Amino acid sequence: MRWDGQKPGSDETAVLPGLALAGLQRSVRTPEFAGVTFHEVTCRTALNKVPAASSMPFRWTVNPTRGCLHACRYCFARPTHEYLDLDADRDFETQIVVKTNVVDVLRAELARPSWTREHVALGTNTDPYQRVEGRYRFMPGIIEALASSGTPLSILTKGTLLRRDLGLLADAAQTVPIGIGVSLAIGDEALQQAMEPGTPTPRARLDLIRAVREAGLPCGVMVAPVLPWLTDDRGRLDALLRDLADAGATGVTVLPLHLRGPVKPLFLAWLREHAPALVHRYEELYGRGAYVPREYARWLDERVRPLLLRHGFADGAGHRAGRRETPGEGSYPTGSLAAGELPALEPSVAAAQPVLF
Repeated sequence: MRWDGQKPGSDETAVLPGLALAGLQRSVRTPEFAGVTFHEVTCRTALNKVPAASSMPFRWTVNPTRGCLHACRYCFARPTHEYLDLDADRDFETQIVVKTNVVDVLRAELARPSWTREHVALGTNTDPYQRVEGRYRFMPGIIEALASSGTPLSILTKGTLLRRDLGLLADAAQTVPIGIGVSLAIGDEALQQAMEPGTPTPRARLDLIRAVREAGLPCGVMVAPVLPWLTDDRGRLDALLRDLADAGATGVTVLPLHLRGPVKPLFLAWLREHAPALVHRYEELYGRGAYVPREYARWLDERVRPLLLRHGFADGAGHRAGRRETPGEGSYPTGSLAAGELPALEPSVAAAQPVLF
């Protein structure tokens, strides 16, 4: 969708100056979501095809919204808002595009004779259980449409609102394969609230994992991204993996932070405010591109693999491939913060807002 035509009849008091979004029905602000504008649009398609060159293990996704109230400073999806002529910073967090007819369009697409019931992934761009789902309730219809058509699906989320639909998902799992993933990368609540101000706490997400397992569903966990010098300490990783094992996680994937496009300067700006001593280290580590050097990736793999084994995630199942010999402690990166040395973090204004879902 591009900004290419304003729909007549929109609420002029709610529409931003110059706003012209294709398929726009109206723009809405509500007291429950202070500072946020929902741009309600009609979409032509619900199923998005993943490019063939992608390494993703699925070829189809559904994204009922664009933009995300989680406001994670590292979010890889932020640059997608630039395709809408919005910015990857505050606009991504406050200008939310909502596809109001996504369920009806999805049902029509799934009914086509050409649909071969390939796996569909949700949560690959923006979180389907962010707080906006509490207002629009898309997911029950999406789950029902996929399951009734015989289409396998998976969901990745940080949103505890998923608990609302566990009964529906458990029923759907009787007819189609269902995969549930919870994203939980930061165990320290002060850091989590500063870095991910719109998300549920680590404790709330651990409770979500338990609820998913109690519903009889598998629950993998994405420990991603691991933040160099902030969350890659052995003690913190060990504690987080122990908590995940205790909660019943059925698998863990651990991946380091990557900073693509406009996300890099935004993340560095966050560091300048919250952890200025790390700015130069990050500039060196990510100076050659969006991804950590191979040396860091190997170092992290060697650190994580024995921890995964210790906590019952057999052979590091789900962890990115790495060397399989018994790893040593390693020495990279020099000067890594020791336990208890997290910089003092001042909660952001957004972090002080209540997390509803």
